[in-house]
Amino acid sequence: MREIISIHIGQAGVQLGESCWQLYCLEHGIQADGTLIDDSQDKGQNSFQTFFNESNSGKYVPRAVFVDLEPNVIEELQSGTFKDLYHPDQMLTGVEDAASNYARGHYTVGRNMIDPTLDTIRRIAEQCSGLQGFLIFHSVGGGTGSGFASLLLERLSVDYGKKKPKLDFCVYPSPKISNSVVEPYNSVLSTHSLLEYTDVAFMFDNEAIYDICNKKLKIQKPKYEHLNQMIAQVISSLTASLRFEGSLNVDITEFQTNLVPYPRIHFMFCSYAPILSQATAYRTSSTVKQITSAAFESDNMMCRVDPRKGKYMACCLMYRGDVNHNEVTEALNVIKQTKKDTVSFVDWSPTGFKCGINDKPPTVVPGGDLALTDKALCLIANTTAVGEVFARMDEKFDLMYNKRAFVHWYVGEGMEEGEFNEAREDLAALEKDYEELANDDLDGEEEYGDYSGEAYDEYQ
Repeated sequence: MREIISIHIGQAGVQLGESCWQLYCLEHGIQADGTLIDDSQDKGQNSFQTFFNESNSGKYVPRAVFVDLEPNVIEELQSGTFKDLYHPDQMLTGVEDAASNYARGHYTVGRNMIDPTLDTIRRIAEQCSGLQGFLIFHSVGGGTGSGFASLLLERLSVDYGKKKPKLDFCVYPSPKISNSVVEPYNSVLSTHSLLEYTDVAFMFDNEAIYDICNKKLKIQKPKYEHLNQMIAQVISSLTASLRFEGSLNVDITEFQTNLVPYPRIHFMFCSYAPILSQATAYRTSSTVKQITSAAFESDNMMCRVDPRKGKYMACCLMYRGDVNHNEVTEALNVIKQTKKDTVSFVDWSPTGFKCGINDKPPTVVPGGDLALTDKALCLIANTTAVGEVFARMDEKFDLMYNKRAFVHWYVGEGMEEGEFNEAREDLAALEKDYEELANDDLDGEEEYGDYSGEAYDEYQ
């Protein structure tokens, strides 16, 4: 068995985790108390135990850890519909939150939580016969999601090394909407850690998903619950090949091998199709060609990125449901012929597409706004256009840091001011990495042949 441990950090990570595990349970026929609805339905097929551990009483318990520095969000989970699903020892809370401060999450308040969290992860890992890796869920803008997550990723790298991949699902700041004034500081400091300690990072932003819920699902005022359910659909499709048998499954290490050309260039954006409301679903046909074309449209993307401003380095297309190989091949040929202007690859990536096909059709939350379909596609893409996310973030960081605004709150928690400069230099180098890759210069192999993580130009 190749088990995977999910780690949910901070408010965003915990609430997103709640939506994900609700969807997993629906897909596997597991009730809110952890018992299988129909014992025969998964007989001979126990691959979903990569995510669930069977207890002595026959209940299935998520291989998940929920951590937050303040108790409110996890207390809501403990009193919710799925309160009997989770192991109580795997839900960890502190008594005071990080107050949207990276330094509190990393140095002061977070320090008290790190050892209990690592002990809990170790206990779950010891129950695994062959631990495959970790999925980490958090926001980079909050105090716990940025500071504590960075500390935990660092310690996981020390304890488990590079052989246990860490796939990171991170909510990035939106271009126009912000949850806190110091979000740019937290985001830059957190990304500095993600560069070093994660293997693949999947980027989401609330503004892009808000627009999807509003315009495509016709929800007048989307709440975080709606946004999380949308992200959960993407994560469900992305992990379907790990939980179900399929004709062409993609393993957790295959994400790295096919999507990450250089160690630092591991930030992906995700897209999902079809996104249909209940009202439009029965009036709409969804062929493999149509959902493949829709996945490359910018209004289906979960992060505010314009891929036309960059070039694709790699794409992973995760089909599920009523899909066969020939249909996928035809759909990709159509994309190559008709979308040459919008789907352009760098010259040094001649193949470009990695495909996975899983027979299990998508599931939706009962009473939700997303319509049930017989097939779906999750697109994971590595494109040079992602550089604009970091450019936006760096610009906001510079506006505040040039005046040293709010810096004293971080220094007061034991953080050195030099860490701001170090993190900003690292992101300046990352921006330059993406610019050079976008230049698509085949003769310039020596110029960017090794992305080792060193900053190229010292940030002024």
